[in-house]
Amino acid sequence: MAVFAIALIVSMLDVRTNKLASSLDEANNELIKLALHDNLTMLPNRILLNDRIDQAIYRAERKKGGFAILFLDLDGFKAVNDMHGHHVGDLLLREIAHRLSAIKREEDTIARLGGDEFVLLMEPDSPENSAVLAQRLIDTIEQPCEIANLLLHVSVSIGIAIYPQDGHSGHELMVNADAAMYHVKKQGRNGYRFFERRMNAEVHLQMQLKQDLRRAIQRHEFVLHYQPKVKAPDGPVSGMEALLRWHHPQHGLLSPDRFLPLAESSGMIIEIGNWVLDQACRQMKVWSELGHEELTVAVNLSTVQLGSSSLVNEVRLALERHALPPSRLVLEITESTAMGDAEESFSVLNRLSALGVSISIDDFGSGYSSLLYLKRLPANELKIDRGFVRELKRGSDDEAIVRAVIALGKTLNMKVVAEGVETREQQALLAELGCHSLQGYLLGRPSAPETLVLGNSGSGESVGALAAPSHTVTVVNREEQPVAG
Repeated sequence: MAVFAIALIVSMLDVRTNKLASSLDEANNELIKLALHDNLTMLPNRILLNDRIDQAIYRAERKKGGFAILFLDLDGFKAVNDMHGHHVGDLLLREIAHRLSAIKREEDTIARLGGDEFVLLMEPDSPENSAVLAQRLIDTIEQPCEIANLLLHVSVSIGIAIYPQDGHSGHELMVNADAAMYHVKKQGRNGYRFFERRMNAEVHLQMQLKQDLRRAIQRHEFVLHYQPKVKAPDGPVSGMEALLRWHHPQHGLLSPDRFLPLAESSGMIIEIGNWVLDQACRQMKVWSELGHEELTVAVNLSTVQLGSSSLVNEVRLALERHALPPSRLVLEITESTAMGDAEESFSVLNRLSALGVSISIDDFGSGYSSLLYLKRLPANELKIDRGFVRELKRGSDDEAIVRAVIALGKTLNMKVVAEGVETREQQALLAELGCHSLQGYLLGRPSAPETLVLGNSGSGESVGALAAPSHTVTVVNREEQPVAG
């Protein structure tokens, strides 16, 4: 009996030991899976991707073959995240991961590096097949995503590097595919491009600029230049538009097109936008104390800023901090920004309007807004896109378009401003058509506030410099080439 009992106990212990070993194996396998896969999408992560690239290199060397690395970065994802929150952003990333997994072949690897970056390893393959798949990816991702009762739109920029001509190591291939992707972003996004050797220098410069950008505010390297808006046809000055510049210690004065895309991709656009808002209000207060009490200052808002939950409060605080009446501040948004998420834009802009600030629709005519939406916007001003002013002549199509925009503005009780005025003919015709205000190099170039000089208005008299009510007039040399605005 005792022997039987001992045998039974040993048998039970063996069963429990086997179960424990099995459980430990399962737990170990799960830990390995978690270590090698992205927790959100369950796609392979960077660690597993690097291992598979190393294996692909080994096989390609043996077979004298090749493979492709496709570096994917979503366009517009950050705006979705900022507008709708990280929960919606996470759901969107899962949907994108599902679409990518559905397209890839069985032998391919699709991995998520983090954020909105994905990498597809195509093994083995040719440049021609890589291009075909890249276009399929673009077509698939740009389809609307219905998430949390929202219809979301993103696109994708893809850079392609081919082994062995574009790199002999996984690191080199990834860097070069990333460089090619950056060039797609720079050229307008939503496309693909193969790596070329000349891309490296530009990418390294952009990486350095992105690092420098993080320290630019603390180092006081940002400055605001101001360009006047003049009552048609030739004055006086009615307002100023604040335009951001970066005094880079190595590269000199940089215009926004050189660094604002980096600010958006690095998540710094909100901080920089808040700085611009504060500094513009501070400068307007200085001008008020000098006697210029009727001027307004205009500040441009990005799509990300308009979608930020803190925007209305930041505007309120800036006005309070500098004791500036809200009527002295104009917030400019582009037509496409306003229409990006129309209902959300209406809500935010109505709250801003309730503060007493003015709203201006910038680059009007270049976007896709409908009149139904436009009349709902609490806007006080339309700015005609400079593209219609550049070739403006009597009897031209541009004249007909400008005339229609001015009529629309008057119908909606909005003031109309024409940008990009560079000739006296444009100045005279725009005034004749009924524009309220004009802005452009003819009337004044963007300048630092302490040296602000306005150009000749075309009437033979200078509109003047904004220093104090009594000031010395300096006329801008018309032969000077236009600088980036």
